[in-house]
Amino acid sequence: MLRAFSFRSFHRALVDRSDGYRRKPFAWGVVSRQNAPSMSTIALAVHGGAGTIAPELMTPAREKAYRAALDQALRQGHAVLKDGGAALDAVEAAVRVLEDSPLFNAGRGAVFNADGQHEMDASLMSGDDLRAGAVASVQNVKNPISLARRVMDHSSHVLLSGNGAFEFAHEQKVELEDDQYFFDEFRYQQWKETVGTDTYQLDHSDKERKFGTVGAVALDVHGTLAAATSTGGMTNKKWQRIGDSPIIGAGTYANNASCAVSCTGHGESFIRAVAAHDVHALMLYKGLSLAEAVRVVVHEKLPPLDGDGGLIAVDREGNIVLDFNCSGMYRGQVGNDGEFHTAIFR
Repeated sequence: MLRAFSFRSFHRALVDRSDGYRRKPFAWGVVSRQNAPSMSTIALAVHGGAGTIAPELMTPAREKAYRAALDQALRQGHAVLKDGGAALDAVEAAVRVLEDSPLFNAGRGAVFNADGQHEMDASLMSGDDLRAGAVASVQNVKNPISLARRVMDHSSHVLLSGNGAFEFAHEQKVELEDDQYFFDEFRYQQWKETVGTDTYQLDHSDKERKFGTVGAVALDVHGTLAAATSTGGMTNKKWQRIGDSPIIGAGTYANNASCAVSCTGHGESFIRAVAAHDVHALMLYKGLSLAEAVRVVVHEKLPPLDGDGGLIAVDREGNIVLDFNCSGMYRGQVGNDGEFHTAIFR
């Protein structure tokens, strides 16, 4: 007699199978917990994009500003986790802080597209039931990550885009801003250099001009993982181009069976590599530790696809890995010890 398929039972079985990780820290940003996960374990990591201003151009004032923004995002998300809140609420809170900063290419700091407008993408995912929400090519939404959350919580869909996503934003009464809110003179000049050409510009490919995609990953006291990513995309992008950030499995993925991942880099390459999900798959099906799975994806699978960039990840034991294959990545982390750390270069 055939038994009825139960997704929840299947997912629980995957969680039960995914034990025995090999823990092998290999770079800054790896926090390894030697004991089995406890219900009191919390962890949070954030990023502000991979590839950085060249070290020789990073003034003390610039570095202080970036670190302060990362630290603020960490503290906002950590406050949620410390109070026993959900990982999903924590990553949304952390990303909102980064979206509100003009330093990063997301929300207020979004770059200009070919038409001189701001088109933003965002997604988030919960690892307990694999619910996800995403938006692409949205305009005038102050915090795209919160609109993605509304898609998850108040619709039967995963991804909405363009005018449809904007209509949904109106229906949900999310906070909107006029074009002036998103205007930045530096980004405007950056766009002017490419407007009218077929050239697009990735922030992380310019040594002097780095403002990156933002993201967060978290583990809460209930053992639930979550991930969130938000971006303004490429300068001078055309045809409502969409990168990896709003694509579940490419730029964002969370699964309690393994890990939560948020990516940053050349979006087309991360989509082709299904980068975020690949970290999960290497852990679940090949038995790799989080550190090893991230290393394989970032340093072996992405480079042949011109996949410059990096990712942040946390596993169900609270191990944190932040790795990249370029000059640097704006990043920060806080674990169960409550110690806050931020970094830019290796």
